[in-house]
Amino acid sequence: MRRFNLALLAALTLSAGLTAAPAQAHEGHRPLGIENCTADACHFDVPPGTYDVKVLLGGEAASSTAVSGETRRSLLPETPAAAGERVARSFTVNVRTPEGEPTGPVGTPGLDLVIGGSAPALADIRVTPARHARQILLVGDSTVCDQPGAPYSGWGQQLPQYLRRGLSVANYADSGESTVTYLQNPQLWATVQPLIRPGDLVLIQLAHNDKTTDEATYRANLETLVAGVREKGGEPVLVTPIVRRWFNADGTLNNNTALLVNSLGVDHPAVIRSVAAAQHVPLVDLTARTKALVESLGVEGSKAIYLYNEKKDNTHTSVHGATVYAALVRDALVAQHLVPEGLVRVG
Repeated sequence: MRRFNLALLAALTLSAGLTAAPAQAHEGHRPLGIENCTADACHFDVPPGTYDVKVLLGGEAASSTAVSGETRRSLLPETPAAAGERVARSFTVNVRTPEGEPTGPVGTPGLDLVIGGSAPALADIRVTPARHARQILLVGDSTVCDQPGAPYSGWGQQLPQYLRRGLSVANYADSGESTVTYLQNPQLWATVQPLIRPGDLVLIQLAHNDKTTDEATYRANLETLVAGVREKGGEPVLVTPIVRRWFNADGTLNNNTALLVNSLGVDHPAVIRSVAAAQHVPLVDLTARTKALVESLGVEGSKAIYLYNEKKDNTHTSVHGATVYAALVRDALVAQHLVPEGLVRVG
């Protein structure tokens, strides 16, 4: 990293008049920096790809800074710095078109970052193409996807903040998709499969919209996805769906609606567990983990995990809930040695 005047950069950071200027990633391979930032945002004119971002946080006053980007992805959790202190952090970000849901709006070209937090202060930033980053690709539905508007958030939208430089999330989850529609739509599986590289993880959570899918078809669709990942040298990971917030009178979750048993009596989590065992695929039992958490919080406490207070919605998660559920996924990936501990953030 080149030397810079910290006092000058801090002043620029706090100045609302600083104008972002587009920069090209290929201009002499020079790292793109703070000249592309305003007080609260940065724009880098880069093509689709994977990029390492290094930030230096802090200013003359005490600060607390978080970084998000693209379609409301949380890329760096809120990070405090004492007055005069500088804190270095880095992460790897996926830039794609469309930048959010695969069937959604294209979004803006390049990499867009938002500098947030309770007292944001960005002292410096560098963006360079990632050379050897590993990918986590996500195949899922609205409970996983990069939701375009508040107050909604999928757990895949919050997962990047828990990962360090060298590991990126490419979230190809899409609202309303079942195993049937995900395989049929050329914007979805036919687009995702060619992107899989040897060693990449592909997390698959599809169940919420398989309301009329019979068991044989559901099982066959999961097996097709698993085989397609392996064909490209990737490692499939089956993820059972997050629970819905539907309680019985005794404070436990409803066996059908909450635990994803469809109208045909297909127990989606049970089928996923069965396919994982038969195909020797790693399993993240997010149904069991979210069930335990929601029941422990109870009828009232669990409202904040979902959008009950805002929308009377017992299926989709709030930003808080998605963040909590993303941490459960992170913990499961580390526990099964699918992701090295050194590439994750804890807390």
